[in-house]
Amino acid sequence: MSVCICPSEERLTRRLIELTQAGLPLLDDPWAWLAEQLQLNVESTLELLRRLQAEGAIRRIAAVPNHYRLGYRFNGMTVWDVQDAEMPRLGALVGALPFVSHCYRRPRRTAWRYNLFAMVHGRSAREMNDYREQLRDLLGAASAADAMLVSSRILKKTGLRLSPAQR
Repeated sequence: MSVCICPSEERLTRRLIELTQAGLPLLDDPWAWLAEQLQLNVESTLELLRRLQAEGAIRRIAAVPNHYRLGYRFNGMTVWDVQDAEMPRLGALVGALPFVSHCYRRPRRTAWRYNLFAMVHGRSAREMNDYREQLRDLLGAASAADAMLVSSRILKKTGLRLSPAQR
C-alpha cells in the first residue's frame, strides 16, 4: 500500500531533501538548524524524518567519513561464499567488527557465488590482508570461498539529489 502525501507535505519533503542532499551542517544541533529552515519545531522535524524512514523514503541517516583523509588509503570489499543457514549469525558478527564499515547479504548469481559482502578499510595492504585473515578465521568452515575486490580509485558517495527541474 502506498502512502498518500498531501501537497503541503510534499513541498515540505522536497525542502527537506534540498536542505540535506549535500549533508547536514557540522553544528552542535543540526536538527534545530533543520527545524528552523523548515519552519517546524525540532520534534515535528524528527517525526517527519522518522516517518519518511518508516515509509522507506529514507534508508538511514549516518555520518559518511572520508576514509582517505583519516589515513585509511587501502579499501577492499571482501566477498564470501557463506552457508545460508549460518548467514544470520555470521553476518551479524562480521558487521560488528570495528574494521568493517558495512556488511550485507546479496543473492548468489550463476557466475558469482558470493553472498556475504564486507567492506574493510586499512592503512596498508598488510593491514587489509590481516583483516581478511581475521574474517577467514571468524567464518571458518562456514565459508567455502572468498575474494577481495580492492578499490583502485575513490568514488563519490552521494545520497538523493533533486535535479533543478524537480525543485
